[in-house]
Amino acid sequence: MSNVWPRLDYLEWRETCSALHLYLQIVGKYRLAHTPWLNHSWNATFYVTPTGLTSSPIPDGAGIEIRFDFREHMVIGTSGNGREARFALAPSTVAAFRANVVRMIADIGGTPTFHDTPNEVPDPIPFSEDHRDRPYDRDAVQRFHRALVAIDRVLGRFRTSFLGKSSPVHLFWGSMDLAVTRFSGRRAPLHPAGIPSLPDDVAQEAYDREVSSAGFWPGGNGIDYAAFYAYAYPSPGGYRGAPVRPEAAFWHDGLSEFMLPYDAVQTSSDPDEALMAFLVSTYESAANLGHWDRALLECAQGRPRRVRRPNPERANAGSEQAEPSPTDPPVKREDGASKGRYRLVIDGNEAEMTYSRAGKGQIIIDHTEVPGVLRGRKVGERLVRQAVEDARRDGAVIIPLCPFAKSQFDRHPDWQDVLRQPKT
Repeated sequence: MSNVWPRLDYLEWRETCSALHLYLQIVGKYRLAHTPWLNHSWNATFYVTPTGLTSSPIPDGAGIEIRFDFREHMVIGTSGNGREARFALAPSTVAAFRANVVRMIADIGGTPTFHDTPNEVPDPIPFSEDHRDRPYDRDAVQRFHRALVAIDRVLGRFRTSFLGKSSPVHLFWGSMDLAVTRFSGRRAPLHPAGIPSLPDDVAQEAYDREVSSAGFWPGGNGIDYAAFYAYAYPSPGGYRGAPVRPEAAFWHDGLSEFMLPYDAVQTSSDPDEALMAFLVSTYESAANLGHWDRALLECAQGRPRRVRRPNPERANAGSEQAEPSPTDPPVKREDGASKGRYRLVIDGNEAEMTYSRAGKGQIIIDHTEVPGVLRGRKVGERLVRQAVEDARRDGAVIIPLCPFAKSQFDRHPDWQDVLRQPKT
């Protein structure tokens, strides 16, 4: 267990969490009212900082930034004209918090206009009319922030292995979730919308492209614990039954998403890698089942001070054999009576593809796993290629049940000779 990942108990701080959610909505709606629309509502989000959350610069007045400082428990507004104003985060009412925000924005030269009703909450009450006393648990807020910093780090690392369109790692104040989203590059069917207290056109614009998204909720809306989630829109056939990691991850029928309790990550021997396994496996399931062009969209995970190796288009790319680098080790096979695997170890990182035997001369490829650090180097393709070469040598037939292996056969028509042919 890592002390960098704090314990979170939603039920212990849910009243403070609910208040903080509404406070973020007030500032977020101010940003939304003064910022040009950016696809998928990216113009309205918050970003994690070492001390809390920031709005980033808002084009109002001389330029305004509003920060939630969860170490000093302050809301701080700064302006390009040199002015600064702040007030304390403490037990309060939503109406009083709203009044403090309005006063602070005016004091630093901004125009404090924004919509007065919350979004994505049941039975919304206008901010200015919500006079119920709300607690503020300083310790719980600090633990929440420490969790955000840890999660932001892993989501940011996950984001580096994708070359296609990807969102920033950002916090949506509507549902109070920290998220990152990948895009296939294709249009999506019109979203049915119908999200409570969210305009239909906002929901439909958010999902007008195919996505695989993952993130973190502190709890609420029927989930009484902090959790990670992952979903795809549109959800490809077979997605809900796809194998995902780690073992504690599961499909939630009510939400139609994969879920992973925060506690399962926080108490694991390596929380960063437990979360990364969830992010990678849920994305791969969406991408493979949705037939994304993974070879075009993905790359090796980024590292400090290491430039990503270029992967330019070539005229004969469709027939390119992707020969390994002379310094890369060969693929090794470990063959048993009923099961086996292909493995490739590069720089101490192991990739594997497992298979089972299905009668004489038939093998079933059932799983492929490539560490994030090796992505973009065609390691998975090399594992499948070796299986193809061995099948040709041994006169065997391959049944690719693994979605990744099946996608490789779809991309390589010249490998079809080792597949089991349908009966005529």
